[in-house]
Amino acid sequence: MVIFSNCKINLGLRVVARRNDGYHDLETAFFPIPLYDALEIIEQPTSARDTISVTGLEIPGEHNTNLCLRALELLRSDFPSIPPSEIHLHKAIPIGAGLGGGSTNAAFTILLLNVKYNLALSAERLVSYAARLGSDCPFFILNTPCIGTGRGEILQKIDLSLVGFTLVLVNPGIHVSTSQAFKLIQPGSSSKNISDIIKMPIEKWKDELINDFEKPVFAQHPEIGSIKNRMYEQGAIYALMSGSGSSVFGLFEKNVSIDFGASQTWKFQL
Repeated sequence: MVIFSNCKINLGLRVVARRNDGYHDLETAFFPIPLYDALEIIEQPTSARDTISVTGLEIPGEHNTNLCLRALELLRSDFPSIPPSEIHLHKAIPIGAGLGGGSTNAAFTILLLNVKYNLALSAERLVSYAARLGSDCPFFILNTPCIGTGRGEILQKIDLSLVGFTLVLVNPGIHVSTSQAFKLIQPGSSSKNISDIIKMPIEKWKDELINDFEKPVFAQHPEIGSIKNRMYEQGAIYALMSGSGSSVFGLFEKNVSIDFGASQTWKFQL
């Protein structure tokens, strides 16, 4: 059985406070976009263990620590009848790019197992499992525009449509470590909530809907900031780095032709 796991962008991202458990309280607006990995799970009843193979983009580190395997092990702890399985993951979503590529694979592994083995898990339980794997994972269970608070796992669906806009997504091929990016952040509150700003006309987002990670990441990698500047030079209504970077997206009123050299560029008509 095969499923296609999409990624996300962050429309604004504020780091509100550092928590006692080592995490941070955040406020962001998650928005799903149609750039996909492919995920397949095949039963291996004669095997003694689960395995994973990866094609496409290379994933750093050992594959046996992959979140997809962790998701499989997590569900089997409550559903021991799930047999040993082979997971095949084809990666197209860039790694370390602020797009939730690992989180979406973990969440969609849970969704796929729920269907494949008729577990009949409610949305609430699926979200609960996903939250144990990563802060962004619960969003991909709902996979609709949401305000995320807490670590990002507390979600409130919002009525947000970007139909009619062209979204340009650029990844410069720079891997930004989320943990390192958090170390560069000085948390702080804002007088305006993202949940209120997102209701404003998109033309006003430029000055109001910000990403706290941009300043430290741009200081270390000015070429990422240059991509955002070029978005605005080419007529973007709104542009932002997604997550802790390094991908940058822009919203345009009409189809555009922009060349970012060696960077990967995608265009989506929303």
